[in-house]
Amino acid sequence: MTTATIELGRFLTLAGLRHRAGETAPQMFSGAVDAAWHSALEGEGYPALCARTAGELVGHSETGGHGPITWISVYEAAYGPLPEIWFTDADGRLDTAMLAVYRETATVTASWNCGPEFTGRPSEITE
Repeated sequence: MTTATIELGRFLTLAGLRHRAGETAPQMFSGAVDAAWHSALEGEGYPALCARTAGELVGHSETGGHGPITWISVYEAAYGPLPEIWFTDADGRLDTAMLAVYRETATVTASWNCGPEFTGRPSEITE
């Protein structure tokens, strides 16, 4: 399992928690983690991954924006500081400036072009 795949599972877990709490979907700002998401979407095991992490099937929604990433403190409480993969694009380039700001302030301001979309209930997930 790669770091990006592990982080995708954590992201889906947080997405499920936010969804059940009636909060907005978390923003996907990492190109590397998003690439892992696209790969997982194509695999047979994606419904099972969603069931284990989010508790329901999670779609991939093309939605964009720029601003503060609102789920960082919840992630840190559960898993600790964000690893570098979150600041890495799909081609493997690390954004050292954004990483430095995060390490100094514990905040992230970024652009995103996708996020989770909740498309099913746990009973609709088949493995």
